Amino acid sequence: MNLTRSTAAMLFALLPMLPLGAHADTDKATTEALESYFDFVDYNSGSITTEQIPADDWKRLHVIDVRDAGQFAKQHIPGAMNIEWRRVFAERAQLPKDRTILLYCNTGSFSAQAAMALRLAGFENVRILHGGFAEWKVHGGMEAHGHAAKERN
Repeated sequence: MNLTRSTAAMLFALLPMLPLGAHADTDKATTEALESYFDFVDYNSGSITTEQIPADDWKRLHVIDVRDAGQFAKQHIPGAMNIEWRRVFAERAQLPKDRTILLYCNTGSFSAQAAMALRLAGFENVRILHGGFAEWKVHGGMEAHGHAAKERN
């Protein structure tokens, strides 16, 4: 739902008039969902580095660029679709549950927020590209895994 600023301001002004029970119920449900999520999530919260993805595996991923449309138009990971990070949760019905979803932004911060929302909605197949698009470029893009393997040998 798109709200105008005046509509949003009006709703915000009416918020204190809601019964306290409405706030408590929402707070309790939200708190329980967050507690459950944080009890489960691991340290890296599903992040993966560019170097960990073999070149052939990119085509198996459902890659989503969560940056704005202007940044996506200038440059993006080949095969990625663009859904701005604030819209990912709202558009979750179009996302696959049978493929790994790889989210990225410029550095990883916005993609982490979108990933958390998807995980709270029951998506267990979500990964975050550690370091985002910037690291993807620095480490060799689709060929980063190959470059890293050569450096190890």
